[in-house]
Amino acid sequence: MSSQDNPQIEPKLPLSSEPSSSFPRSPDDHPFSLSDAGLGQNSPLAQPSGENPAWNGWDVLAIIGLAFVTIFISQFVILFGAHYLVYPRVPVADLAQRPILILIMQFGIDGAVGLYLFLWVEGKYRVPFWKAIRWNWPGGWWKLLGVGAATLLGLGMLERILPMPKDTPFDKLFSSPRDAYLIALMAVSLGPLVEELFFRGMFYPVLAKRWGAEWGVLVTALLFGLMHLPQYGNAWGPLVVIFAVGVVCGTVRAATGSVAASFLVHVGYNGTQMLIAILITHGFTQMPKSLLEWNGV
Repeated sequence: MSSQDNPQIEPKLPLSSEPSSSFPRSPDDHPFSLSDAGLGQNSPLAQPSGENPAWNGWDVLAIIGLAFVTIFISQFVILFGAHYLVYPRVPVADLAQRPILILIMQFGIDGAVGLYLFLWVEGKYRVPFWKAIRWNWPGGWWKLLGVGAATLLGLGMLERILPMPKDTPFDKLFSSPRDAYLIALMAVSLGPLVEELFFRGMFYPVLAKRWGAEWGVLVTALLFGLMHLPQYGNAWGPLVVIFAVGVVCGTVRAATGSVAASFLVHVGYNGTQMLIAILITHGFTQMPKSLLEWNGV
């Protein structure tokens, strides 16, 4: 759900609006907690999550299913539409590698998933979406952007010791300045918005309610990383980095009770990455072979 980048609030809802089933509880009545690892009882992740979402795990799975259906339909419609209406002499398989068409598909998929989330929560459970999802715009928003930027710089050091691929499918999206600016725009807008709404807005509270905040953060971060894996040629080095980004965003979500807060961290991370890219490549006009070369990897 990201462009190939890439790259998810307070009052409890009435118990009467909560379905009776959700993800199963852990078989262990006393799951591992971060306090057991020496992080202390004052850690936000060591406290009760306080999550009580109106939806349950089956709703999360339904959104995932709708997303996969949307991916299939959008690829079929856009690729064959482009073949018959715009590029009649170009094979469909070749069109699937065109960055501009990939970006159009990604915009459509992200927009559709965001709409599904909104309609599902408001239509099925009759609760205000932004309140239920715990958007809660925080004060000191620029500090959260700074957390995202600091995360990028800190993980840049980690990338130097991990095996990072030198050529990935994501790199191909930057084949022209036009495409590069489009992906940069998506990386600080629709991409992180929809990802945070799903992972930290809808998915995290279901997990945190059942298994605790720490497991909610870790599991959503892992799935967040796995979602981006194909963009980086299924290499495990980028998976570790993206998992770490997910942990930071999830921790901010758990500590602040605000999806808007994790969204700002996500935007700060992506935005700093894109800003560095623009400066180093002179406006995407002098692209390296691999985007990972920005960090000297």
